[in-house]
Amino acid sequence: MAQAPFNQDNLAPGDRVIIRAFDDIPEHIFQVDEVHEDCVCGQALTGPFAGAYGEPDLDLILRVID
Repeated sequence: MAQAPFNQDNLAPGDRVIIRAFDDIPEHIFQVDEVHEDCVCGQALTGPFAGAYGEPDLDLILRVID
């Protein structure tokens, strides 16, 4: 069964989310600093980009973990 699209209505700065695997990047945890219509801004906490700033699209978010 396919997972329902992520609902950004409950997403807020300070949330930690799971970003799904894409390309050669594994699933990882991301700290949200800003929420926009089509993406979030913040910092990867785990994975190969740990510590790096990023702007993943909302469709990459699997769920909020906090």
